[in-house]
Amino acid sequence: MRKTYRICTLPGDGIGPEIMAEGKKVLAAVGKRFGVEFACEDALIGGAAIDATGGPLPDETLDAARASDAVLLASVGGPKWDTTDPAAPRPEQGLLKIRKELGLYTNLRPVQIFSALAGASTLRPEVVDGVDMMIVRELTGGLYFGRRERFYDEPGAGADGKPGQRAYDTLEYREYEVERIARQAFEAARKRRGKVSSVDKANVLETSRMWREIVHRVHDADYPDVELEDVLVDNAAMQLIHRPATFDVVVTENMFGDILSDEAAQITGSLGMLASASLGDGVALYEPSHGSAPDIAGQGIANPLAQILSVEMMLRYSFDMGDAADAVRSAVTSVLDAGLRTRDIADAATPMECVLGTAAMGDAVVERI
Repeated sequence: MRKTYRICTLPGDGIGPEIMAEGKKVLAAVGKRFGVEFACEDALIGGAAIDATGGPLPDETLDAARASDAVLLASVGGPKWDTTDPAAPRPEQGLLKIRKELGLYTNLRPVQIFSALAGASTLRPEVVDGVDMMIVRELTGGLYFGRRERFYDEPGAGADGKPGQRAYDTLEYREYEVERIARQAFEAARKRRGKVSSVDKANVLETSRMWREIVHRVHDADYPDVELEDVLVDNAAMQLIHRPATFDVVVTENMFGDILSDEAAQITGSLGMLASASLGDGVALYEPSHGSAPDIAGQGIANPLAQILSVEMMLRYSFDMGDAADAVRSAVTSVLDAGLRTRDIADAATPMECVLGTAAMGDAVVERI
């Protein structure tokens, strides 16, 4: 009897449904080759969920996610739902909530250069040569989940004597949250090149001083074989551009990780190439690093490779199907080596017949699987 894996698929917004279709196409090809079955069940999240139910994460979606073996997300958000009204639902709230509810405290974002795309980076080839890092971001603490409020000051408190608006967001971490993400980073480094760069702002923030203290304690007690360096976040942002190939595993808190991982993604030349995995103690979630790209939604030109590489990570981390994951990555590499491109990774030298749409790029990957 064929093994069946249940996957909660969340197409979301913008280009999400288009790239999700290609992820499912790849899963079907993997299932056929490796003798397993992937049962995908679509559910609502983000703006699509707001339109249908009034909220960004319906209870039905959360129930479906918890009952699955893994969650595959495409993208959420778009200008249709942008608002500064603190009481209005936002698509991104659905993503934050599902991470929190599933206990997904670790985000893994590999940043690698496909040799065929080295010229797509805005950095010089000698700078990006050899870039292969893993960003380990804490996902369920920090500013995004701390207490927040917006209110009006008392009369006379403003610069002109009138009451003005005031707001705050709380950056808070607990000891166990830092310890468990540090262990994830050190374990990852042991399987890679044995170096961890811990990014903080310990010269200013008390949370960062605690972060650094705990990371060093975990290192000294259990991982003395791993090289550890401390990097202030502003310096890390500069060094990612100046010397990206020297980083191996980068571990940091939630907001810093959000910003630095997107910066690192641009080293590769396109966000459309990078996948991510959000892991915890239960069901894991996989998604591309890019957004919903509403400007090209419905045109059939979006790059599906990050979604497909998210499938690769799912096969590797949730289903322990290393051979199948290798087959997907090999297929993507083969497609790129053959000169096939979507519009975002094409250049002036790319022949028109090699510039593919979303579905055609998915077909090219499936053919090689």
